[in-house]
Amino acid sequence: MIPIKLEIEGLYSYKEKQVIDFGQLTAAGLFGIFGAVGSGKSSILEAILLALYGSTERLSDRGEKNSMVNLQSEALLISFEFLSGLNNSQTYLARYSAKRNPKNFEDVKPAEHTFYKKYNSQLEPISQRAEEILGMKKEHFKQTVIIPQGKFREFIDLTPGPRAEMMKELFGLERFDLAAKTGSLLKITREEKIRLETQLLGLEDIHDELLKEKETLLKANQEKILQQKNALDTAEAFFKKQELLQEKNQIWKNFQSEWESLEAKRPEIESKKNQWKDFLKAKTYLKPVWEQLQGQYVDQEKNRVSIINCSRFRDSYAKEIQEHEKELKELKEKAEQKSAREAKIRDLQKVIEVKDLEINLSQLEQAMDNLQPALVARKMVLQKISSDIQYLEKALESNGITDSAKLADWKSAAKEWLQVGINIDKKKEDQDALIKEISLLEEKKHTLLQYLPQGQGSFDKAIVFAKNQLLQLEKEKDLLGKKAGLATHVHLLEEGKACPLCGSYSHPYPMEAEKESQALSLLQEQIQNLKEQLEQLQTQSQQHREYSLHLSNFRGQKDKLAEELEYLENQLQQLKQQLTLQGIPSQEELAQKISETETAIRYKEESLEKLKGLRSQWEKERGLMEEEENRLRAAEIEVVGVRSKILSKKEEIKDPEFSKDFYPKTKESILQAIEKVEWDIKETAFKLEGKLKVIQETKNKQATNQANLENFEKNLKENLSKIKELEADFENLKLKHEFSDHEALISLFNHSLDADKVDAEIRQFEDRRLLVKSKLQELESVEGLTTFSEEAFVKSKETLKESREHFDQIQKSQALLEQEIKTIQSKLKEKKGLKALFAKVENRESHLKELERLFKGSGFVKYVSAIYLKELCHTANKRFMKLTKNSLSLDIDDNNTFWVIDYLNGGKKRLLKTLSGGQTFQASLCLALALAEKVKSLNQADQSFFFLDEGFGALDKNALRVVFETLKSLQHENRIVGIISHVEELQQEIGVYAKVELDPEKGSLVGYSF
Repeated sequence: MIPIKLEIEGLYSYKEKQVIDFGQLTAAGLFGIFGAVGSGKSSILEAILLALYGSTERLSDRGEKNSMVNLQSEALLISFEFLSGLNNSQTYLARYSAKRNPKNFEDVKPAEHTFYKKYNSQLEPISQRAEEILGMKKEHFKQTVIIPQGKFREFIDLTPGPRAEMMKELFGLERFDLAAKTGSLLKITREEKIRLETQLLGLEDIHDELLKEKETLLKANQEKILQQKNALDTAEAFFKKQELLQEKNQIWKNFQSEWESLEAKRPEIESKKNQWKDFLKAKTYLKPVWEQLQGQYVDQEKNRVSIINCSRFRDSYAKEIQEHEKELKELKEKAEQKSAREAKIRDLQKVIEVKDLEINLSQLEQAMDNLQPALVARKMVLQKISSDIQYLEKALESNGITDSAKLADWKSAAKEWLQVGINIDKKKEDQDALIKEISLLEEKKHTLLQYLPQGQGSFDKAIVFAKNQLLQLEKEKDLLGKKAGLATHVHLLEEGKACPLCGSYSHPYPMEAEKESQALSLLQEQIQNLKEQLEQLQTQSQQHREYSLHLSNFRGQKDKLAEELEYLENQLQQLKQQLTLQGIPSQEELAQKISETETAIRYKEESLEKLKGLRSQWEKERGLMEEEENRLRAAEIEVVGVRSKILSKKEEIKDPEFSKDFYPKTKESILQAIEKVEWDIKETAFKLEGKLKVIQETKNKQATNQANLENFEKNLKENLSKIKELEADFENLKLKHEFSDHEALISLFNHSLDADKVDAEIRQFEDRRLLVKSKLQELESVEGLTTFSEEAFVKSKETLKESREHFDQIQKSQALLEQEIKTIQSKLKEKKGLKALFAKVENRESHLKELERLFKGSGFVKYVSAIYLKELCHTANKRFMKLTKNSLSLDIDDNNTFWVIDYLNGGKKRLLKTLSGGQTFQASLCLALALAEKVKSLNQADQSFFFLDEGFGALDKNALRVVFETLKSLQHENRIVGIISHVEELQQEIGVYAKVELDPEKGSLVGYSF
């Protein structure tokens, strides 16, 4: 993890927003953060922890969150931008914010904690937390990356168990914990072994002799199939011949029926044929001339009617034009008066404007009269507010000064008293619950031990004893199985004949198959019961181990709770002593002090707020008074302007005498008079234009009517000539095509006969008649067709059915035999494979038992953890020996306990706890650097970051110089180291640093050396 930028606002002493830009700081390789005690240096590390993990080092994130927020701030906001991931290639942003409850200052709302990842310069929210992004928990982060105050030597002070657990979590050593996986595999293998045994037991009746017997039966059945197949083929050939004759006989009967129907329809077709010929001659030769003649008759009538209509319209158009020209003359005389009438309208509009201005003048004068008393009242209100302000200012000067800092301390103490009391009660409840859990688990362990078989001291011994019993019963079962196999051949033994197994001629004690089978069943039942008992013992043993583990954990938790309870009680006692020194011996008196101080502060705040409101009201009233004065002056100016406009408008009127009569009238009546004159002017112009159009249109219609009359008279003469010519042609065609009856000919013209359809019908009839006749002759030549018997056909069909059923039955038996043989072959192959697999499973079970013994109790994980710790100790010694001038080195024993080898005393070992404060700091620094180096290698990063807030005050000048040189050398290892300290010697040695100062008004402020 490499920091980029940190923004802090509202955390502890950081009142205003401060930005720590790590860009130039981390570029130097070694940088510092310096400042006086209490300036807010350590709060930078607190802010990083809060942004990443949601809690600080000094205060928990539950119940004490309100103490994190600056007492003069309404909210807390932290934004931390950093690099992480493989080779620190990804940019992330962690954001933590919390706000106070506006209704309750002491209450802080639940915090918002979010993470973002940068994709192509855009930040997108992600669901990952810091544990996933950085790959370590908060506790490990504080021991390898950022080491807060008081936590520097925490890694050394850890007991061996938690230290090994930390190595396991930090370096992923849980991958070496193979006990559970081995146990799971062993259980699966045992279940597989039982499954294979069951499958082999089900295949005992499958053997090679059974296969040979079935193959002999199959061969005999094949000969029967061949004989029946020949008989079936003969029956099928005869049936097919009869079936073909039946089909042709039915076709012959169908054609006979169709021939009779065609002969019956023949006279009708001949009649249609004659009618079709006459229709074609009339339609082709005579109908076109007749249709032309009818068209000429229609045109002749149309022309006669049109000539009559045009003659009538010629007289009416002449009379209409004369009347329109008379009306046009009257309209022109009225239109010439337009200018004089429009001048009158303009004078009337000026009269209306004068009347509107007079009304406006009256309203303005009324408004001026109303403004005067309101202005006087406003001035009186201002005098009253001024006197109230003076009274409040004197009252505030007479009150004493309240101490808000003491109130904040008392509130914090009251909350801490309450919280510690709640925590003590909670710890006691947890302690009681743990005692109950321990008692319950001990009772469960005792109950489980009662299930042990008599004479067995532990579950492990009982399991071994049960397994030995099961092995003995399995051997007896195998022996009985062999006997049961021999018992199946007892019926073959005959006294005086050789035994097929041993060749003996005497059989004094033959086996009883039923008795052996009963013994085998009884033994299998015992084996099954023993397996169930063994499985139950294994389950109970596992439960017993789990109960023991839980008991150990709960007892450890109980001891830890006792320590925490003692610490809380001491904390409460210290708080009571501090308050007693201030004259506050109890919670009730503390609450009373807080209440009294709050009341005084609240009174002062309310008075200040009221004074602020009065001043605001005075300013508002003063502004309103000035506005009213401005309105009064504006109204006076506007009155003068309106009077001037009235005189100007009256001078613009052209005919005062005409307008004088309209002043007493209302505005609406004047507007109506104007509208009436304007409408009359527009109506006259509209009618004049329309009348001109009507006259022109009428003259156009008159000319068109005259032209049409001449055209219709010409067309009528042409019609009469054409009619004579067509009538002569039509009579000649009637004689030529032998149509003497005129009415019959006209009837043919109007007939709806479809010639193409009738022609197709006649052709189709003749073609079908020829085809049916040909088919009848062809079928009658087939041998045996006319003598076909339906009874003989049915008999041949039944014979074929019986033969096919017999053949199918033989084939089914053949298929069953073949399937039986395939099944036996498959089961024989399966049996052989199961035997081979059973041998492999037995071998795997043996190997897994050995592995289970090796991995039992996380022994392998502890072994790997010890190797990691030894390697860590070896890496730390490279720096530690240099810092101690080769006089001391670190070592770790098989129990993961740290020792020191003292070379000044013959290389003897002594506990790490015997080192001085400065030497302990040096050892802790070297181990922390080594641990950080391993984490860097684990994350495959080209750079790593290490932040230290601890311990430099415990070193003398020489030791401080050696430590500083060690830290400077880390730059060559591509490491970035940050130091938080108030030691001035370090500030003089480190050129790149950030300076934190505490301003009384603005809070903690951050500056830089560059």
